[in-house]
Amino acid sequence: MDGKVSDPFSEAEQLPGAGIMGKLWLPRGLSANVMKDWLDRRRKAIRPWATFVDQRKFSKPRNFGEMCQRVVKNMDTFYSNYTFIFLGLILYCIISSPMLLIALGVFAGAFYIIHLKTLEKKLVVFGRELTQGHQLGLAGGVSFPVFWLAGAGAAVFWILGATIAVIGTHAAFRELESSDLEELLMEPV
Repeated sequence: MDGKVSDPFSEAEQLPGAGIMGKLWLPRGLSANVMKDWLDRRRKAIRPWATFVDQRKFSKPRNFGEMCQRVVKNMDTFYSNYTFIFLGLILYCIISSPMLLIALGVFAGAFYIIHLKTLEKKLVVFGRELTQGHQLGLAGGVSFPVFWLAGAGAAVFWILGATIAVIGTHAAFRELESSDLEELLMEPV
């Protein structure tokens, strides 16, 4: 090292013309371009929502084997739709819980304060300089009691349960397209 404190936000990129999203300063490993590219790939791969929820395409599977085939193929076909359902459930959970919003604010504030202290001088704990990962851990430790009080653990399990229920039900009961049926012909065991 050259003695200069590395700023994890220094190499962050701004997206031109992206409004508020373009003004976000993100750590080195998670740039706005990476997030935008990932989101664009998901949007391009998304199947039309009318096709996704077409009630005529739902039926009870004849047996467990057919249900497994449907789940596997539908998870592959509607992966992007399922991703947006998952993100929507996360957003709903965060917005509907003011305490969780406060907990996230405390975490972001703790990380920002620790980051500012690091810019002034190196943070050394027990003779070791704090890396960005250590800083995130320290911010998490500081905000853990607030997350505990906000019921973040219950929120995580609610999101997982709701996601599995919604996506699992859709994947199991959504009929396969005729082209998909030809691909999945398997010999009975």
